[in-house]
Amino acid sequence: MTLLNHVLSLTALLLLLSFMLFSHNSHAAIETFDFDNAQQEQTFHDLTKILRCPKCQNQNISDSNAELAKDLRDKTYELVMQGKSEDEVVDYMVARYGNFVRYDPPMTPATIFLWLGPLLFIIFGLLVLFRQIKKQPAKETNLDDQEQQKLQQLLKQHAKDKKS
Repeated sequence: MTLLNHVLSLTALLLLLSFMLFSHNSHAAIETFDFDNAQQEQTFHDLTKILRCPKCQNQNISDSNAELAKDLRDKTYELVMQGKSEDEVVDYMVARYGNFVRYDPPMTPATIFLWLGPLLFIIFGLLVLFRQIKKQPAKETNLDDQEQQKLQQLLKQHAKDKKS
């Protein structure tokens, strides 16, 4: 074989190894669920989008690869196949993991600050700003007679310099 053939085969081998090393998605397991009808499938997909993974915190159970998310998807599938409604499945998950498992938690005494906190923060900030503005003394721009005459002289001098 020629040197060019050796280089090409070595390059091909390196490309193959790099694809195997860096293609993590090819190693991920793909879950398939069989449903009796389209309504069950739609309910399952809706639920996996609105339920949050307790481990990942910022991903729903549909997008998360965590083991806990897989368990939640399996349980959701099981409950949907038993004929449970969306509300019943969400209630089951909330009873087990708390309101945190929902992306849109209800307004309760425990979550009221989360709902009203940003609004209260803005109102508080505006009040502080308003008080600071009121506290500042008004700047007087009135000049006494001597300062006024000096200003007039400077303005006249500037006008003469500009003309020449």
